[in-house]
Amino acid sequence: MHNKRIKTALISVYHKQGLNEIIKDLQRLGVEIISTGGTYKYITELGVSATKVEDITDYPSIFGGRVKTLHPKIFGGILMRTYADTEEANKYNIKPIDLVIVDLYPFEQAVAAGAKHQEIIEKIDIGGISLIRAAAKNYEDVLVISHKNQYTQLLEILKNGGQTTIEQRKDFAAQAFMISSHYDTKIYQYLNEQPLRSLKISEINSYPLRYGENPHQQAAFFGNINDIFTQLHGKQLSYNNLLDADAAVNIISEFSEPTVAIIKHTNPCGLASDSNLTQAWKKALAGDPESAFGGIIVTNCQVDKSTAEEINKLFFEIIIAPSYEKEALDILKQKKNRRILVLNKFPDSPYQVRSTLNGYLYQEKDLKNETPEDLQFVTKKQPDKRQIQDLLFANKIVKHLKSNAIAIVKDKQLIGTGMGQPSRVDALRQAIAKAHRFGFELKDAVMASDAFFPFADSVEIAYKEGITAIIQPGGSIRDKDSIDFCNTHNIAMVFTGIRHFKH
Repeated sequence: MHNKRIKTALISVYHKQGLNEIIKDLQRLGVEIISTGGTYKYITELGVSATKVEDITDYPSIFGGRVKTLHPKIFGGILMRTYADTEEANKYNIKPIDLVIVDLYPFEQAVAAGAKHQEIIEKIDIGGISLIRAAAKNYEDVLVISHKNQYTQLLEILKNGGQTTIEQRKDFAAQAFMISSHYDTKIYQYLNEQPLRSLKISEINSYPLRYGENPHQQAAFFGNINDIFTQLHGKQLSYNNLLDADAAVNIISEFSEPTVAIIKHTNPCGLASDSNLTQAWKKALAGDPESAFGGIIVTNCQVDKSTAEEINKLFFEIIIAPSYEKEALDILKQKKNRRILVLNKFPDSPYQVRSTLNGYLYQEKDLKNETPEDLQFVTKKQPDKRQIQDLLFANKIVKHLKSNAIAIVKDKQLIGTGMGQPSRVDALRQAIAKAHRFGFELKDAVMASDAFFPFADSVEIAYKEGITAIIQPGGSIRDKDSIDFCNTHNIAMVFTGIRHFKH
């Protein structure tokens, strides 16, 4: 394969920032420039001569600019192979084009800005993406520049005489297909009204991570993390940090009153709500002060000075909050490596994807949040107002624990959790043992289960510990056994009809 010197360039761009220096270098090298519309005007206003596409095709720009470059004399010049097509190109008076500088209409940005539908449709590029793909396909003869971020690399090539290697052209071609496929994916996602018909994911923002879940695993994050977080302090977020942060923002989004959650290995190990944020922190920490060490703290309120002083007594990796008082921030910044994040917004995708076997599992997120109106009162004893609040509170938490899962709550404080157990009885025993270990009295506490009880044994264990109200989905063929036990022992139990497995 051969090196090539740039002789003819086609330039048609939406974003013109940074283009002037390239134009001047092309002029210096004696490169013939072909251009269209606004780009042609921009080039000639720099005092550089250029040829209009219309003068080559003998066709004007038509249909409101929708058709400008779609012509054999343009695409032939890009797609012709010097080793095979020169004779035919000469026959039809087609001149080779060996540099294509084309970007795409800002479709993704128009969608993000909430533009009207017709305006978004007009941002679907046809000629631009066709030129990019044609040039990338013929990378043996053509250099394609498909994004303004590549201008610096192009300038280096031009400063060195405009010679390109096959390796350079191939790399730019790969980048071009990355950009074009990403563009098409975003259009598909916008137009598609059947999300489960096919799975198309494209993220071109890559953040290399030091390593993955373990040091011997390579990893990267794809997406725009800055949309969700602004990092004010501390080290770069790691793979495990990002997993825990995702769990943290998902669970805190469930609560409206002042709430603090402590996350460890994606599970909440402490969580409490209180009108006073400092008290909410103390209650959350009391739920499991051992596991809280080195965890992630998240709250839905501005962190004030007094709360920061209490939090600062614990070693933790990350704190996430919508804002911080200046005095609080000064306190939290005392640890150099501590990551301090501002939560800008909650992730807005209603779907989640997971790689599995040789494919992917794709599903709607579990966004169901039960209300008092959703509760089915199935026992003679009905929960009072305080118990209903605690039951719904516990149900929000159990949704975010790995199955099988149990959450025990008292006065909007998580006091016992059992998660990831092979049986529901195991999860309950784990939750009870944890509550006892940290000195909690289970009398008059409530319990939530992420799925139904297949037998009455869990209800019996809960009763012996003093738990007086239970929330669960129901749906077992032996629901009556659990209901009968509750009726005999004066326990309130409600069904939701909704299971919250999390594997």
